Amino acid sequence: MAESSASASAELTSAEAIAATADGGWLLDVREQDEWDRGHAPTAHLIPMSELQSRVDEIPADKPVMVICHSGARSARVVDFLSQEGYDVVNVAGGMMGWQSAGGVVVVDGTGSALV
Repeated sequence: MAESSASASAELTSAEAIAATADGGWLLDVREQDEWDRGHAPTAHLIPMSELQSRVDEIPADKPVMVICHSGARSARVVDFLSQEGYDVVNVAGGMMGWQSAGGVVVVDGTGSALV
């Protein structure tokens, strides 16, 4: 994925994203597997940014998609890319750090404490 020179990404606050996922919103986590394993939103779908172009068909084209990463930078780049591809996408400002700070649930698969 090419680097965007300027980001005009639409954004949601972490609190807005938490509310939207509670209402069934589709949350795309673009962090890498090791980051996901340390903790993620319970209803998120993992497609690492490094695999996005080969897995873009897994993203629903018929509904809005919220994109999240660790701090919001990678997800902003993904939002720019997916917007150009015709997807209805929005960046979650602050990423998983903001999500957790806003009281969003963070889960781990297996054992251990969630660390985002």
